[in-house]
Amino acid sequence: MSAPADLLLTDIAELVPLAGPPAPWRGPRRTLECISDAAVAVRDGRIVAVGPRADVEASVRAARTVSAGGGVVLPGFVDPHTHLPWVGSREAEFLLRLEGKSYADIARAGGGIRATTRAVRAATTAQLVAAARPRLDRMLAHGTTTAEAKSGYGLELEAERRQLEAIRVLDEQHPVDLVATNLAAHEIPDEWRQDRAGWVETLVETILPQLAGLAEFCDVFCEEHVFGVEESRRILTRARELGYRLKLHADELVATGGAELAAELGAVSADHLAKTGPAGIAALAEAGVVAVLLPGTSFYLRHREHAPARAMLEAGVPVALATDLNPGSCLTESMPMILTLACLQLELTPAEAIVAATINAAHAIGRGHDRGSLEVGKLADLVVWDVPTWSYLPTHFGVSLVRTVFKRGEVVYPRGLP
Repeated sequence: MSAPADLLLTDIAELVPLAGPPAPWRGPRRTLECISDAAVAVRDGRIVAVGPRADVEASVRAARTVSAGGGVVLPGFVDPHTHLPWVGSREAEFLLRLEGKSYADIARAGGGIRATTRAVRAATTAQLVAAARPRLDRMLAHGTTTAEAKSGYGLELEAERRQLEAIRVLDEQHPVDLVATNLAAHEIPDEWRQDRAGWVETLVETILPQLAGLAEFCDVFCEEHVFGVEESRRILTRARELGYRLKLHADELVATGGAELAAELGAVSADHLAKTGPAGIAALAEAGVVAVLLPGTSFYLRHREHAPARAMLEAGVPVALATDLNPGSCLTESMPMILTLACLQLELTPAEAIVAATINAAHAIGRGHDRGSLEVGKLADLVVWDVPTWSYLPTHFGVSLVRTVFKRGEVVYPRGLP
């Protein structure tokens, strides 16, 4: 007997379900299982059938049928590391980097994060929402259906609050689902530069407690010129006591021991990891911490060294990918471009890159139970791609090959389709 469905998406030339155990994928892989001539059925925003077209069509009574037009269907991308809500721009820093200035040089001179902080502190919540909405539109147009979004450009209580409120408003208004992270521990603000201990005290005793209801995660920029390992441990330990789940910017510019700290504290993810060595890799693998790699950032900053992705895969570290969308060190909303960079710079295979941008990325923000793969019971977040095969996707860069994006079974890009 056939079951009712709201939507039947059929005429799929190739579907990549990424189905598997309820845990991040580990280890190297050269290929992915796919279903040819496939279909997906949706009811109440969730998948109720997926598989060969003839089987799915025989199993459901659909209120509406939509043709994928012979496209390739993948789960919607999950972008697990973005700095979405900001105002202003920092194009002058691009020229400084071309002239040889480093990220740390620019930060020490008052640029970088602190430059954006000055703009964000002067902005209202509505202005932050208005500035971020077009970025979300571009993310959606490139196949992203869920993203993490961090504060961290306010660097004081009320400006951080406005950033997190903007994330909440955008999550309510925009098709892309957002997961909020409190990154008030992103930099030492100008007014605290002569009193680092006082700033850490403010974070743990005032900012983290008062903003706990606005963010699921807490993150810290653990880096030589920002927060050291002991400072990071204190901030994250307090955050955990307050009910936050943990993330960590780790080992981006210098091997500080951030990866080991993330493993010690049971963080959900450790991000960047360009300088992580064998001890850090082993710690991440043992603890099951997802390594969120950001090849767009090393590309944009012109770094010669990249995260040791192959060593991580061989050691059994679950690997995810993200854009690191931000105004100064990686200004892109395109997850497909990140796939290309991951293959060319991190030496991932196309299969490993797609896993890292979907199911593992979902686990990196605690959402692997309901998205990141196309399985019965999961959200019907899927993208129809205008490509001949799934493995073609990282080879064609610099443009969007998205044909249609479905969010919870509804067409959300392009707008106006049936």
